Amino acid sequence: MMDAPQFNKSVQAESSEAAAFKRFSDVIKCLRAEGGCPWDLKQTPLSMRTDLAEEAFEAIDAISAEDAAHAKEELGDVLLNTLMISYMYEQNGDFKIEDEINEVADKIIRRHPHVFNASSGAECMTGKVENAEEVLNQWDKIKEKVEGRKGEKSILDEVPQGFPPLLKAYKMQKKAAKRGFDWTEIEPVKEKILEELEEVKQAYNAVQKEKACGQELKPHTTNSTPELDKANLALEEEVGDLLFAVVNYSRHLGIDPTLALSRSNQKFYRRFSFVEQEMKKAGYEMNQEHFKEMDSFWDKAKAKEEEKH
Repeated sequence: MMDAPQFNKSVQAESSEAAAFKRFSDVIKCLRAEGGCPWDLKQTPLSMRTDLAEEAFEAIDAISAEDAAHAKEELGDVLLNTLMISYMYEQNGDFKIEDEINEVADKIIRRHPHVFNASSGAECMTGKVENAEEVLNQWDKIKEKVEGRKGEKSILDEVPQGFPPLLKAYKMQKKAAKRGFDWTEIEPVKEKILEELEEVKQAYNAVQKEKACGQELKPHTTNSTPELDKANLALEEEVGDLLFAVVNYSRHLGIDPTLALSRSNQKFYRRFSFVEQEMKKAGYEMNQEHFKEMDSFWDKAKAKEEEKH
């Protein structure tokens, strides 16, 4: 156990870290000051949402590539966006950056009574915390009993509505698992994927059947019918169930599906870009007629990547 860090700013010598943060903060304030950067002055917290999300994913990419130099740059961009948005709120009079920082520090101290002596979360300690799961369980107790977070109708309400669907599915499953709503073995999880895949096939066949009926009723048209719309919605629902099951399977494997899909997207980009380049060199057009050539170049791109590993 250790005492929570206490800082007396009036007497403490400014450290290099504090000096760097102040310099960074001053740069951001200059950008937002009168006569500053026109682009930065135009931004609002709402307009910066996309930038923040994009920089976060770029940082994730750099971390996944285990490129420390690139990660340093991208994490700096995340910090830039975070501090810029925070300063916008300060300018609006909503809160001060120093209050934001102190509040999150207080929260971390409160939720780690097994680390800090001066933690108000100590009342939720039932014994020695020995693993990550016990830390998270204690964390939830502190959120409920000390912080009074009891307003949600469901534990799933703790998952932000604005999360992308893939991340939201993953987080909801983790929340449900904390309450014991989870398989204890992985085989049933895998079988659920096969079950959902079969239901997708059945729903797809129903769509094809309705399309055939529509053509018989309305020859030479592509107009939909209420029955076809209903079948398409059912297919959409079944595909969603299949994706949800795959997310659950990845969770049981200990894999974050968002990160996994992000890596697959990068891999697809590399290989498809290679196909485009090779098709151009060979004088082929990128169309279905030359799928065989494209597939061959794809295999070549795959083989080159495997050689590197």
